[in-house]
Amino acid sequence: MRYLFVHQNFPGQFLHLLRHLTLQPGNDIVFITEPNDNNLAGVRKLTYQPPAMNEQTFLDARDFEMATGRARIVQELATRLKGLGFRPDIVIGHHGWGELLNIRDVWEDMPLLGYYEFYYREKGVDVGFDPEFPVLTTGFAGVRAKNAVNLLALDNPGHGQTPTQFQLSTYPAWAQDRITVLPEGVDLALCRPAPSVRETVLDINGFIIEAGDTLVTYIARDLEPYRGFHVMMRALPGLHRLRPNLKVVMVGGDGVSYGARLVDSTWRAYLLSEVGAEIDPARVTFPGRVPYDLFLKLLQRSDAHVYLTYPFVLSWSLREALACGCAIVGSDTPPVRELVTNGKTGLLTPFTDPAGVVACVARLLDQPALARRLRRNARAHAERTLRMDKYLEAYEALIEQVIAQAGAAPPSIRQVSIP
Repeated sequence: MRYLFVHQNFPGQFLHLLRHLTLQPGNDIVFITEPNDNNLAGVRKLTYQPPAMNEQTFLDARDFEMATGRARIVQELATRLKGLGFRPDIVIGHHGWGELLNIRDVWEDMPLLGYYEFYYREKGVDVGFDPEFPVLTTGFAGVRAKNAVNLLALDNPGHGQTPTQFQLSTYPAWAQDRITVLPEGVDLALCRPAPSVRETVLDINGFIIEAGDTLVTYIARDLEPYRGFHVMMRALPGLHRLRPNLKVVMVGGDGVSYGARLVDSTWRAYLLSEVGAEIDPARVTFPGRVPYDLFLKLLQRSDAHVYLTYPFVLSWSLREALACGCAIVGSDTPPVRELVTNGKTGLLTPFTDPAGVVACVARLLDQPALARRLRRNARAHAERTLRMDKYLEAYEALIEQVIAQAGAAPPSIRQVSIP
C-alpha cells in the first residue's frame, strides 16, 4: 500500500505504526514534515519550512493564520507528489497544526484518517481548572479561536482517531461519531519491570543514586503548571522529611509545551525562588530532558513515581510508567483516572494538594506490601490494555475500515477494543 503521513514533527504520534508498516513488504511510505534529525528506514521524508509568524496579526488569530499557511504549503507539496505519480491509498496525519486542511483539494476522494488531540473549552476542562491561574472572561475568545482548525477539520470528509475517552469527551457531541477511540500501546518488552536496576548505582550528571537510596521520580516534557510542576515543587520539603536518604529526580525541559510562559523567567526558576530555601540541593536534581534509556531506568528504579496533569492530553510517560510496574501517585483528574484506578493500580490525590502527594508517597514507602501490589497491578493492567501488537492490529483494522468506507457515511465504530 501507499501511505502519506503528515505531521510537523516527524514521527509524532505515528512512530510505532511506521515501524510496523516498514516491516511489511510492498509498502510505500512518504511523510510530510518540518525538517528535523529524526529518520526511519523505509520512510521517505518530504520536508517544508513553516510560514513565518506575522506579529501584526491579531493575537487570537495567529494560530489560525499559521495553520492556513501550513495547509497551503502541504497542499503544494502534495500536488508535486501527485504530479510525480504518487497516489496514496490513505492519508494519515494530525489535525492540530492545520496541515491536512487542504489535502482533499489535491485528492478529492482520498481516505483520510486524522488525529484529533483536544477540543478547547472556556470552562470544564483545562481552562480555569487551577485556581492559582484564573482566566479572565476576556481570554475566552482566544480559547475559542484555538478550535478554528478543529472545526474546519470536522467539517471536512474523513474520519478521526483519539487515544482516550477523555479526549473524545472534549469534542462536541455532534462530532464524536466521527472520531474513534484508539488507545495507544506500549512496547511491553522494552518498558518492563527490571528489579536488577535497583541494585545498581545511577549516575545522573554527577547526581548519584545509591542502591539503598529511596527514589521519587517526576517526569514531564517541560516543567510547567499543566503537568503539576508547581505542586510537585511545593511537595519537596515534605518529601525531604519522609526519609533522610530520599532523593528526587525531576525530568523535563525549561520550556513551555502547554499553557502560559513567564515573561522573564522559567517555571523552575520561579518555583525555586519560592521554595528553594526549604529544599536540599544534594537530594534533588533537574537533569532536563534525558535519553530514553535513562528515562526507562529511572522508572524501573523508582520507589514512587508522581504523575500530575490538568484535565488535558495524557502524557505517553504514564503508559510507560504502568508498563514498568511503577508505584504511581497520580492526580485525581479525568485523563489519569482513565488509566489509574485509586488503590488498585496506583494512588490518586487532588491535583492542587502538595500535602496529598507527600501523604501518598509516604503510604507507598511505609506499606511495602501495598507498593508491591500496586506495582504488580500496574504491570498487569498494561499487559491487558496497552499491548503493542493489539494496538497495531486495531490501528490496521481502522485504516482498512476508513479506506473501505471512503466517500460513504463515517465509520460508526466509536472505540477499537483491545482484548
